[in-house]
Amino acid sequence: MASGSKGPGSTSPTPSPPRTANRLAKEKSPYLLQHAYNPVDWYPWGQEAFDKAKSEDKPIFLSVGYSTCHWCHVMERESFEDVEIGRMLSENFVCIKVDREERPDVDKVYMTFVQATSGGGGWPMSVWLTPELRPFIGGTYFPPRDNGRRPGLKTVLTRITEQWQSNRAALESSGEKVLEALRKGTAIAGQPGETPPPAPDVAHRCFQQLAHSYEEEYGGFRDAPKFPSPVNLMFLLSYWAVNRSLEEGAEALQMTLHTLRMMALGGIHDHVAQGFHRYSTDSSWHIPHFEKMLYDQAQLSVAYITAYQVSGEQLFADVARDILLYVSRDLSDKVSQLYHH
Repeated sequence: MASGSKGPGSTSPTPSPPRTANRLAKEKSPYLLQHAYNPVDWYPWGQEAFDKAKSEDKPIFLSVGYSTCHWCHVMERESFEDVEIGRMLSENFVCIKVDREERPDVDKVYMTFVQATSGGGGWPMSVWLTPELRPFIGGTYFPPRDNGRRPGLKTVLTRITEQWQSNRAALESSGEKVLEALRKGTAIAGQPGETPPPAPDVAHRCFQQLAHSYEEEYGGFRDAPKFPSPVNLMFLLSYWAVNRSLEEGAEALQMTLHTLRMMALGGIHDHVAQGFHRYSTDSSWHIPHFEKMLYDQAQLSVAYITAYQVSGEQLFADVARDILLYVSRDLSDKVSQLYHH
C-alpha cells in the first residue's frame, strides 16, 4: 500500500545544519535521490552495504518506498531528516534505501515477511535484517517518537540495538521460524524434478481464494484499506471465459462486474478530475487515499474496456473513456499529447 501506514507523529525533527550528500546522490532513481541529503549514512542495495554489515557485524536497516508515496515523504521529513535519529541509524545499523519501482524483486521478498509477521503491509516498508540478509523484524511507517500505542522509531531502534547486543540468538531464531513457515506455506512448493500442477488446477485454486475473500456488498477482496487490484479482476474475467458454462464461471463474472460498478460509483473514482485514486481507506470505496498512479490507470482502463466487451454495459465504456481522458490530459507529456491530438 502506499499504504499500510497510519497517521504521522506529532513531533518535529531536530533542526539540522546544512548537509553534504550521501551515497544516494550517485543514484538514478528519483526516490533514492530524494534521500541524498538525509543525515543518514544510506547505501543503495548492493555488495558494498552487505560487506560492511558482515565486516562490522551490524544489523541492516532496510527502508523501501517510491517517489510518489505520501507516507514515505512523511517518514523522511519526520525521521530521516532528524539528526538524532540519523545518528542512531548510522552508528548502529547499515542503512539501505531501495526504490520498489527499481527493485520490485527485493520489495516482494521482504514485503512477504512483513505481511506474514504484522498482518499487513505497505510503504514505507521498514525491515531489519541480519548481515546475511535474513529479516527478523519488519513494519511499515513509524512515527519518530512514541505516539499512543504506536512505538516511535527511536524506541524501536533502541530496543533492536539492545537486543542485537544481548539477545541476538533469539532475534535471529524468531526470524528464521517465520521464514521456515513461509517456505512451508508456499502455494506451489516444487521439488527438483517434480512436475508442476496442471494450469486448470492452479486457476481453480486462485478462483477459490478470491471467492473466499470476496466482499459481497461492495465488491473487492478485503476489508479496509481496499485496493482495486485489476490483476485479480482480469484473472476472473479469463476464468469466466474458460469456464462460462459452469456455475463458478458465472460467479467469477458476477464478482468482477459488481466490483467494477461499485468502484466506479465510489469516491475512489474521481468524479471531478477523472481517473482513479490508489486505494480506498474504507471498505465501501467511499473515502480515497488521494494519490493517483499511472500504472493503476493503465490496468483499470483495460479492465473496464474488457468488462464492456463482455457485458455490453455502457457504464464500463464510459469509465474507461474517463480514465483515458485523465491520462491524456494530466499524465502525458507534451509530445504524447500532440501525438494524441
